[in-house]
Amino acid sequence: MSVIYVLLAISISVALVFFVAFVFSVKSGQYDDAYTPSVRMLFEDELVGDLEENEAEIIEIKQSKEQTNIYGNTTI
Repeated sequence: MSVIYVLLAISISVALVFFVAFVFSVKSGQYDDAYTPSVRMLFEDELVGDLEENEAEIIEIKQSKEQTNIYGNTTI
């Protein structure tokens, strides 16, 4: 029977720790903006990297489009 009292004390103390953490996070402003994080993944990141690499990708895309127009379908 004494185990129940120990478990109750442990569970109440864990609940208090989580409650204090929740109150601290709310007061620090962590939940102020609920809209932006859900939409952030929909926006593309800016292209960061080597400019020459991006130009090579653009040329490759243009060439594949030209091949598609010449033959009427995509080529492998």
